[in-house]
Amino acid sequence: MSTRLAWPVGTALKEFDEIDSTNEEARRLASAGARGPIWISAGRQTAGRGRRGRVWESPAGNLAATLLIAPGKPASECAQLSFAAAIAACDAVASFAPAAETRVKWPNDVLADGKKIAGILLESVSGAAGRPAWLAIGVGINLAHFPPETEFPATSLAALGTPAPSPYDALTQLAAHFAKWYEFWTAQGFAPIHDAWLARAAGLGVRIRARLSHEETSGVFEGIDQTGALILREGHGRTRLISAGEVFF
Repeated sequence: MSTRLAWPVGTALKEFDEIDSTNEEARRLASAGARGPIWISAGRQTAGRGRRGRVWESPAGNLAATLLIAPGKPASECAQLSFAAAIAACDAVASFAPAAETRVKWPNDVLADGKKIAGILLESVSGAAGRPAWLAIGVGINLAHFPPETEFPATSLAALGTPAPSPYDALTQLAAHFAKWYEFWTAQGFAPIHDAWLARAAGLGVRIRARLSHEETSGVFEGIDQTGALILREGHGRTRLISAGEVFF
């Protein structure tokens, strides 16, 4: 078992037994003037949500948490933090299940042995000069349970044969790993995040199917560019950049 990290200095924590959504609580805190850094966690969410308005199931025993921060950078740069959060979640999962193959999946999921174990949702409100007034980074990790019969197969730490850690222990590792990558991003920009994400990327160099808002396409996953867009080689020498969508292997 790998070394456990300590809670990051200077980061607050607000815990709930049950709440509608940790991202909603981040929004409420931000509306009241909070700018973080503060993690909000809940034993259970009654209205958790994922990307594209989907419901995110949050049974007791899993991790549901949101980080509220105010990076003070343009929206296009703040969006890069979804990749930093994915790296942090991937490394947190790996710290509890070192025998599993943990990978990141574009745009912001984490896989363990080829199945989804974590997801990330970024939300913000526009501020002055195109810079978000605040940023909420929601992270869900399947510790004890996972949803069955999902389009992309899911798993949990318990299903991997690893004793499920407490949500607090899992959040401590997530928060510590994210703090490290956030510091890199603040000082050096996206480059170190880009390289670290690619080093953990699932499906690199293989053929994938990409579902976009109005079409589907397929090709070879060549990586991500310096904005985080997926680079897809569709054939006949054509390369396409995809900034939003879903990927299937």
